Amino acid sequence: MHALIRKSAVHVRANSHFIHISTSGLYGYHHLKTPKGFQRFVDDAIERSEELVDYIAGMPSSPEIIRAMDEISDTVCSVIDSAELCRHTHPDREFVDEASKASLRVNEFLHYLNTNHSIYKAVVKAEKDSNSLTHEAQRAARFLRMDLEKGGIHLCSEKLDRANELSIDIIQLCREKACFFQAEFMHLNAEILLKFAQVELRNRYNEKIITDPGHVNIFPASKIPKRLHHLVSPIYRNLPGASKGSIGSRDNIKEKGFHLATESSTLQGFLQCVPDAEVRKVAYVQGNSVPHANLEVLDKLIATRHEFAQLMGYKSYAEFALHSTMGRSPEVVISFLLEMSKVVRPKADQEFEAIQNFKRENSGDSNGELEPWDEAYFTWLMKSATYKLDSSVIASYFPLRQCIEGLKVLVESLFGVTFHGVPLAPSESWHPDVMKIVVALVCNFSGSSLAPVRLNHFEVETLFHEFGHALHSLLSRTEYQHFSGTRVVLDFAETPSNLFEFYAWDYRVLKTFAKHYSTGDIIPKELVKSMVGAQKMFAATELQRQIFYALGDQTLFGEQPSTGRDTIAIVADLKRQHTSWTHVEGTHWHTRFNHLTNYGAGYYSYLYAKCFATTIWQRMCQEDPLSLDIGSALRTKFLQHGGAKDPADILNDLVGNGIVRSCNGGIIPDITSLCEDMELLKC
Repeated sequence: MHALIRKSAVHVRANSHFIHISTSGLYGYHHLKTPKGFQRFVDDAIERSEELVDYIAGMPSSPEIIRAMDEISDTVCSVIDSAELCRHTHPDREFVDEASKASLRVNEFLHYLNTNHSIYKAVVKAEKDSNSLTHEAQRAARFLRMDLEKGGIHLCSEKLDRANELSIDIIQLCREKACFFQAEFMHLNAEILLKFAQVELRNRYNEKIITDPGHVNIFPASKIPKRLHHLVSPIYRNLPGASKGSIGSRDNIKEKGFHLATESSTLQGFLQCVPDAEVRKVAYVQGNSVPHANLEVLDKLIATRHEFAQLMGYKSYAEFALHSTMGRSPEVVISFLLEMSKVVRPKADQEFEAIQNFKRENSGDSNGELEPWDEAYFTWLMKSATYKLDSSVIASYFPLRQCIEGLKVLVESLFGVTFHGVPLAPSESWHPDVMKIVVALVCNFSGSSLAPVRLNHFEVETLFHEFGHALHSLLSRTEYQHFSGTRVVLDFAETPSNLFEFYAWDYRVLKTFAKHYSTGDIIPKELVKSMVGAQKMFAATELQRQIFYALGDQTLFGEQPSTGRDTIAIVADLKRQHTSWTHVEGTHWHTRFNHLTNYGAGYYSYLYAKCFATTIWQRMCQEDPLSLDIGSALRTKFLQHGGAKDPADILNDLVGNGIVRSCNGGIIPDITSLCEDMELLKC
């Protein structure tokens, strides 16, 4: 992120020095009793930060330089974290607007911080004077210096000017309010401008996904099963040959059909349940061909990131993004992805063949080819036929409140820690359903105010995933907040969250809280066994898809030819090479893949985390997942260190050698445990 700011938008840290002042305002900050309180919140943060900058400029001892820098970061993060959470969740427009203004003001202040040569010189001095620093302080000094240089503080004025111009040009393309943004951002440095440009592009990209979901009109209405009528809207058309005949004549009869908006979440459920292949085809093609306008947005984002990276001295944006990660370089990351692709291919091909045979046996067409729009439908039929699962039955065992209780049981069993809901002051929350326990987790669960919210198991898995992030923050005990909790390198950050997904599938864990909402009966062991079996049924196909996504991300943000590239052709070629499925001409699914804007050459980190988490689970947790001894090791050797230790050292110390491998100057995960878990080595 910015040189002095490292944060996650979905987390508000519990260890901020501001948070203990009062509990009478929003999130417990006394300033935020009213929307206008954000102004005072920013004023106080800037005032304190300026005092610390003056102190640093006097060149105190190296430990004091790092300590003061860390307090600046913590002070500013307190405002930004709160403002971002408010912007994304608060229902009151005035609060959202004031939070947006606060975020803008703080980011303007970052120009002063990130281009301040007194700060840079002090950090360089502290890094060189390593003998007087603790190991964590040495690491903090190095990361602070690297982050400042990401903003271009070491570049000549000509390059910095070009970076500023480039970013402002992109902002002007993004919104009608371009003049406002130009005026506000003229004072920001190169990296901050790039970040805002990317935020604006991401907003524009995501906005088009929402406003242009695509649609199809399907006639006659009988082609849509009744159980899907909640996904569609009724429409009518005149029958062929209709005319303006007398009232009641056959010529006036209208045919009923349905209108389907092909947004991603709706489309997936639709494709699972529609038996008519032609209907599936038109829905799939339409849903994967919008929004067309995002092709231009993505081209501009790729070009902007590439030029900015070159200004910073890198060959590509991927190289710029990866140089401080475990992977270190695109070459290392791509070598890992290609290895994964090769290993998973045999089993993915077997799964493809099984689906194709099932289609031929059940469609009456013995020579029928398996098409991409068939996947969701026939895999769902195969899972249902094999395991007899009913999603509503599964959800009946997972009331949201009971799931929260399950997290409490898990924390107490593993870590010997208890946590309790805390009554909220009237102005502290923004909605009556908010529960105050931990750092802030923003999850979107379907539900009704008329009935208790019951989660499907995918949502339960999501809850455990996000709770893994929360525990990383809650249990970290770092010397500097700069490394607290989730403030780790990109390709290590998802490891705790992926690890806790395993707990959401283990019957020994589920039986402690998964109870029927009306009878109180514990979830049957056989039901969980069937759920796990269904999950693993086409796991290789899903893994292959994730590898393909990651390779697309690396390729699109890799080195660029001078003549530009066709992103549709690139993605189509990668799909043909690295999946068992064909590409459908005319489609461009990647224009709805917002991870390209959110991560930019970082999507592979999920696969890193999947490998690390599987190894940790198999070697440590699988035998007794609720063991206090195991929890103690996870806490003291892993979670408490946040980003204060090298990730490879943390992983090796936790499970022993073999969890990571060195590769051309970078680090990649060992894939053995994942291959064993997915039975890839038997193919």
